[in-house]
Amino acid sequence: MNILQEIVKAELRIRPYILKTPLFHSQYLSVETHSNVYLKLESEQYTGSFKIRGATNKVLSFTEEEKRQGIITASTGNHGQALAMALQVMGAKGIVFVPEHADPSKVDAIKRYGAAVEVYGKTALEAELYAKQRAQERGMVWVSPYNDPHIVAGQGTIGVELAEQLKAIDALFVTIGGGGLMSGIGTYMRSVSPHTQMVGCFPENAAEMYESITTGKVVESANKETISDGSAGGVEAGSITYDMCKEVVDEFVLVSEDEIKQAIRLLVDTHHKIIEGAAGVAVASYLRHKDHYQGKNVVILICGANIATEKLKAIL
Repeated sequence: MNILQEIVKAELRIRPYILKTPLFHSQYLSVETHSNVYLKLESEQYTGSFKIRGATNKVLSFTEEEKRQGIITASTGNHGQALAMALQVMGAKGIVFVPEHADPSKVDAIKRYGAAVEVYGKTALEAELYAKQRAQERGMVWVSPYNDPHIVAGQGTIGVELAEQLKAIDALFVTIGGGGLMSGIGTYMRSVSPHTQMVGCFPENAAEMYESITTGKVVESANKETISDGSAGGVEAGSITYDMCKEVVDEFVLVSEDEIKQAIRLLVDTHHKIIEGAAGVAVASYLRHKDHYQGKNVVILICGANIATEKLKAIL
């Protein structure tokens, strides 16, 4: 499948089911960093994150027979919510496997959209590999959170919107977990704005794609706990996102847990925006490298807003 062509198709296919999210000019960050800083607010998207784009594109690709078989996926929360909502809209049923540490508020949201939830494993990758096996055993359809061209293409529709909203983007900061978001946006931006610097952002405690790319092969690392639960988890061997991220990412930035928390507080204080840990990673990554982009047009992707109230209270 040609991902670029699929992104263009996905933009038309999913448009009735998603929101065109705002590109918000941050006066505070622009003045403080001597740049023109914009926030792409996927935090305002249905289900509170960008994930509804890829999930909707995937569900719209199903045949009637596949819908009857039932759908299985794995998620730390955001993808699970998105797929559950997309299935609800399309009148199909699904099961979402979550790891033991999954945020209870995200698990509750998955259930509210009508999907069944099963718990397995201590890590996102353990839950993912087990769910994939169970799908095969039960004769159900497996949907990867990232290793799927329809998922990647759906996420890439953010690039279509950005190209319409801001003609000159010098740098784009995107948090990477399994890599579907960066693969989709990066592929589209390479075609329409090849000069744009694509910056991959990671929490230091969970940077498996970074470690895989820098070592030259997919590795499984001993990830530590991170507030960026939306990007935590591994990359399965053979994932299409591994090669795509290698191709489109120009620079990698890793940030500490304290930097992520400071970024979350910053957006609450300056813009009254609640963002989740994975979005804080992208903001913190820009702040760490802000001196490189003075006078430039910078976009920070605010990938989601799904943070548990108790976790947010502790940070604040």
